[in-house]
Amino acid sequence: MNMKTIKKSITVKKLAKKILLIMSLTLMPLLLMPMSEVLGFTDFSGFTLGQVQAANEEAKAAEAKYKTKKAYSLRQQVFKDFAKVQEKTELQDWPGALLVLQTIEKNKSAKYTSFEKANLWNYFAWVNYSLEEFSSATRYYEKVLQEEQLSDALQLGTLYTLAQLKFVQEDYQGAIALLKKWMTLQPIIGADPYVLLAQGYYQLDDMSNSLVNINKAVDMYESKGKIPKESWFSLQRAIYYGKGDNKKVISILEKMAKYYSKPSYWKQLSSMYGIVDRDKDQLHALETAYLMGAVIKEKELMNLAYLLMGADVPYKAAQIIDRGMNAKQIEPTSKNLEVLATAWRLAQEVKKSIPAMQQAAQKSDSGDLYARLAGIYLNNDEYQNALSAGNKALQRGGIKRPDQLRIVLGMSLVNQGKYNESLKYFMAAAKDDRSKRFASQWADFAKSEIRREAQLNI
Repeated sequence: MNMKTIKKSITVKKLAKKILLIMSLTLMPLLLMPMSEVLGFTDFSGFTLGQVQAANEEAKAAEAKYKTKKAYSLRQQVFKDFAKVQEKTELQDWPGALLVLQTIEKNKSAKYTSFEKANLWNYFAWVNYSLEEFSSATRYYEKVLQEEQLSDALQLGTLYTLAQLKFVQEDYQGAIALLKKWMTLQPIIGADPYVLLAQGYYQLDDMSNSLVNINKAVDMYESKGKIPKESWFSLQRAIYYGKGDNKKVISILEKMAKYYSKPSYWKQLSSMYGIVDRDKDQLHALETAYLMGAVIKEKELMNLAYLLMGADVPYKAAQIIDRGMNAKQIEPTSKNLEVLATAWRLAQEVKKSIPAMQQAAQKSDSGDLYARLAGIYLNNDEYQNALSAGNKALQRGGIKRPDQLRIVLGMSLVNQGKYNESLKYFMAAAKDDRSKRFASQWADFAKSEIRREAQLNI
């Protein structure tokens, strides 16, 4: 697997961007939000009727809990003050909203109750966030929590939002502390908070706690028949890869390939199958990525060709290399051309194999490929071409099995009726113990043919 895809995939920048998207509704002043949103209830789309009913019962129980506690409210004049701010925010006039808030703070806030001040600071925080003044937004949310008169909804919403802002500012310890406090107070906890905790621990290199929390989030979704988010799987995969748990990594990648079907997941899955020696699965995964148009690099294409040859599908391997060379994705090096020639030959396409091996031999520094080319010519009954290629091989040198080449040259001469010339090659080959028996048999045959011709000429 490409290590770049496994290193800390949840980078600070990506994490911040993700959280900023999550926060768009959370940051809205709580006094204007319905109770279900304040409590952080999960979206019910995709749930069964029974699951929705169960969730509604939990929601009713939670709201009943809040109703039993002391409730705080805004006075009419304070509500009117905030309505002026609302007019500006609805137009997304954030500087104008901030100016109204500053005027209220200067002229009226001294007479506000603690609860009313908490809501004022909440507005300040929201507007500052909208102006991307994250430090100021954080400071005002902290002021909200310092007020004595806080509704449970306002306290919970502020804790969660502040935790998210801490993430944006890369204060992971602070974010984790706030999230854990929020969890002790929140009666219903969805999967997202566990993901945030997992991301926070991951950034702190606490893989053990990160894994516990991301697994919790994934299990919560899967137990309800829902598909976990792609980024959740990515975090899971990264942690298990770091632990060296290849079985788990493969299991997660199989889900990612199934649910999100990105070519990169199929390629990573192919690599992981290769690590655990699941060759057939490795081939199928990489071929899937190839059919998706994602296997375009030389190394990947050649790897696919090798896998196909190993699976006794040489014709398809040759096609992939040939197309890759025509598309200039595979460089026609001596080595690559040699593989192409081998694939064509294994596919019984000798006529296609010969030109590929010719090019490979021409580009090679040694004579070994010319020796192999000579053998191909012999098998194709092109005896003179076999002699020509064989002699070039001998001239260049660097032949791995010169004994075998000499047998090829001798056989080419025998097939041309040049028995006396063939003998020197057979005799030379017979000096190598590996070819002694075979070469001697051919030498005996050549001698017998010489004697037969002599008798015919008497």
